[in-house]
Amino acid sequence: MGLRVAARAAVGRRGGVGALFSSVSSSFPFNLPQSQTPPPPKADPSDNLFVSGLSKRTTSEGLHEAFAKFGEIVHARVVTDRVSGYSKGFGLVKYKTIEEAEAGIKGMDGQFLDGWVIFAESARPRQFPPPLENNRNTPYGRQ
Repeated sequence: MGLRVAARAAVGRRGGVGALFSSVSSSFPFNLPQSQTPPPPKADPSDNLFVSGLSKRTTSEGLHEAFAKFGEIVHARVVTDRVSGYSKGFGLVKYKTIEEAEAGIKGMDGQFLDGWVIFAESARPRQFPPPLENNRNTPYGRQ
């Protein structure tokens, strides 16, 4: 009974029945939290690009062909799972010069490749975790 009254009231108001079932309305009872995390810092310019958002069908050859129009490529590789051989959805492209790499970023960032939007940025060097301080390489613990 109460649902009928609410539905009739919504139909009578501006917006109709769609307003009754809409998840976004002006009468939302509370404010959603805003993201307070700062964006990660930009990577230093490099001749090595990190490409994410790749389709599972994208091959290293397809990645090479897509980026080759922006400069001379040293190598292009789609990272794959060791066991299954399927793409992990990202890859690396290495250009001969930094200027060609920047042209590749400008030309391919946000573009479609094999039906998926890809993102290209300068690759950051790997950061390995620091060694543990209590690791003394003793085979049986204390000595």
